[in-house]
Amino acid sequence: MTQTGWPTLRIALALYPFGAGASAINVFFASLIFSWVGGPVATTAWSIGLGCLIGVPATWSFARHIRRLMDVADRKGGK
Repeated sequence: MTQTGWPTLRIALALYPFGAGASAINVFFASLIFSWVGGPVATTAWSIGLGCLIGVPATWSFARHIRRLMDVADRKGGK
């Protein structure tokens, strides 16, 4: 069976800005929670930078999940 629709890489590239943005927000909020025990609060630049790094594997994983759901939907729709 051939794969229809977007490949995983294209899905990941389309979703990366959202994954990196969500990761940056999570890094910032995690640093706020960590500040309760004496840790530093992340600056905007650090939050965005770490969010961009963490966003790569997170977005890739999510894109693979979406691709798998698309494949399952295609198999069920073909019956």
